[in-house]
Amino acid sequence: METTIFLVRHGETVDNARQIMQGQTQGELNQRGREQAEQVAQRLASEPLDAIVASDLHRAIQTAEVIAEPHGLPVVTTPLLRERDWGSFTGRFIPDLRNEVWPDDIESEEALLERARSFLINMTATYPGKRVVAVGHGIINKAVLAVYAQCTMREVQRMMNAEVRILTMSSERAASAAAVTSAERTATAASAE
Repeated sequence: METTIFLVRHGETVDNARQIMQGQTQGELNQRGREQAEQVAQRLASEPLDAIVASDLHRAIQTAEVIAEPHGLPVVTTPLLRERDWGSFTGRFIPDLRNEVWPDDIESEEALLERARSFLINMTATYPGKRVVAVGHGIINKAVLAVYAQCTMREVQRMMNAEVRILTMSSERAASAAAVTSAERTATAASAE
């Protein structure tokens, strides 16, 4: 049975507008972000939905609550959908970071993809045959889409605030995507030795 996932990026935040690297800080929707969340809620109001899942960060929960309201569904949170941990880049003005060397405390792409794989496996196991809204963040959503499409993150087009993309996935396909990427990691590690 296939799970349908309406993957959503949270609405615009105060720090998005200020170009501040939020990472795993809580964040707060600004007026535009609240309006974007309302637009997504209106768009999905006539969709039969079984569950609303969100990152456990405030900006994603705020967006999910607006989307959940017409359906009378609770918002279930998961740390698997948290944004990438940007380490010491967190809280900094993004344009200032362009030519800086990345510090060692940023969550690795491999760890991010592993969370994305775990998220998809969890969703298909928990909600088989169901229709679920999942509200995440720009970079973790990109990782989820990369695992889903079995491509690199660089090949995935960036999601805008409050954008929705629809994924359909069986638990077998989720496990297969995890196995493929796990085999690639093993081959990469072996070639590096």
